[in-house]
Amino acid sequence: MSNNTQEILDLYKASVMPTYSPSVVISSGKGVTVRDVDNRPFYDFTSGIGVHNIGYGNGRVVEAVQGQAARLTHCSNLFVNEPAARLAAKLVALSGLDGKVFFCNSGAEANEAAIKLARKWGAANGGRYEIVTMRQGFHGRTLATVAATGQAWCQQDYDPLPTGFAYADYNDLESVKSAITDKTVAVMLEAVQGEGGVTPATPEFIEGVRALCDERNLLMICDEVQCGMGRTGTWFAWQGYNVKPDLFTLAKSLADGIPMGALVSNAKLADVFTPGSHASTFGGNPVAAAAALAVISVIEDEKLLQRANEVGALFREALQSFVDKYEKVLEVRGKGMMLGLVIDGDPKAVVDALRDQSLLALTAGGNVVRFLPPLVLNESDLEDAVDMISEALDTVFG
Repeated sequence: MSNNTQEILDLYKASVMPTYSPSVVISSGKGVTVRDVDNRPFYDFTSGIGVHNIGYGNGRVVEAVQGQAARLTHCSNLFVNEPAARLAAKLVALSGLDGKVFFCNSGAEANEAAIKLARKWGAANGGRYEIVTMRQGFHGRTLATVAATGQAWCQQDYDPLPTGFAYADYNDLESVKSAITDKTVAVMLEAVQGEGGVTPATPEFIEGVRALCDERNLLMICDEVQCGMGRTGTWFAWQGYNVKPDLFTLAKSLADGIPMGALVSNAKLADVFTPGSHASTFGGNPVAAAAALAVISVIEDEKLLQRANEVGALFREALQSFVDKYEKVLEVRGKGMMLGLVIDGDPKAVVDALRDQSLLALTAGGNVVRFLPPLVLNESDLEDAVDMISEALDTVFG
């Protein structure tokens, strides 16, 4: 480790609360590659944990951010800024839900907004408030979203958690039915679970949840914070199924690294929130909204949904070859450019070996190596990355 890296890591450790354990000091990025303070390049197959779907340093986003920052960096929600209005209309159009948008700053806040909106609607529809969420799901780090997250590891030491959540097993419709009571107002899920293990919903399950919600007058909420914005080959992962949610949430890749979250509703729920019932000081920030509009244009113009499917299929095929080669590499899971390699063992050992090969990846679900490469990944870079993965797996599983 160089003196530059060590100095900054020491400063970080001394000054920043230890909620992460970083080992690389990143100074710049372009496309699918980042560089550390010693100018060492890495393929970033984390995309900043699902943030840089269009890659690092996209010129159109940079131009949009710089131009908007020169004009107006903040606008109170007592007034209107044009980028936010245009972005809301664009998200509604892309979703086809004919509803409205609430803007905030993060995925956790977007999910908080969904929970509050569902409860507000439920209060007027039988006094219902409980939301069924999935074990192995993940919805954020606030107290309410930690309570909504059906995983003990992120709830530990935070009791008493907010009440009003019940847990069901993902891809098990009978489990969802069993969790529903006369107090249930909604079912909340990810169309592809991210932190929980890169697990897609089966069509039977997610379509069954939609039918169940229709039958029992419940709301269906889709958390698209990690799997949205083209990551799985459709604008929103739920669009890969024959369903439409009542509410869905976005963040991470929405504004390419500028903090932004959004809750998108259908027409039925568009006016449940009323003036004063919910708010966010920085929600709909004009710089973030300008960035998000540029992101959407890049995805459209560069046909990145198609690339997510096509290059994602090649990547999946390459990962499958490692399942065939190594006894301890068990399965490939995921959709589009959201892929996981299930292993028999600690995925951190593989992630560390990948970093030594100059490729950054993530863990998920206890035994999964998670890959979230930028959607701009080309076949040549993919071939290089697959060679690095091969070397890393050889190191760990020999």
